Amino acid sequence: MKTLLNIIWLIFGGLWLALGYFFAGIICCLLIVTIPWGLASFRIASFTLWPFGRMVVDKPGGSGVFTLLGNVIWLLVAGIWIAIGHVVTAFAMAITIIGIPLAIANLKLIPVSLMPLGKQIVPSNTPFVPTYVHGRR
Repeated sequence: MKTLLNIIWLIFGGLWLALGYFFAGIICCLLIVTIPWGLASFRIASFTLWPFGRMVVDKPGGSGVFTLLGNVIWLLVAGIWIAIGHVVTAFAMAITIIGIPLAIANLKLIPVSLMPLGKQIVPSNTPFVPTYVHGRR
């Protein structure tokens, strides 16, 4: 079922979203200072191509001050606009019954589009054990 949903997603929006993130990543990597956002944009592009069966989690080891600062800059410059785009697209996809899972996948992209640094993409069928469990390593 995940494969079928991914193919439908790819046809009805995933390819265009991924291309947008990919080109944004190229632009960010050309401007040397914004390479971390470019790499995060490539990561989001790969996730938007095939979102079903994968999920976004925080990277083990926690986030540092620079990650937080980078995410705040990203949020103010681009993240809020990308998130609004995902909400509008999700609403349009949710109009049909077949589009509801696609709308949910579009909403899954909002957290990573708001704060892309310090995230990783993992398969959703494997358990993810965070580095810190109840304050212990």
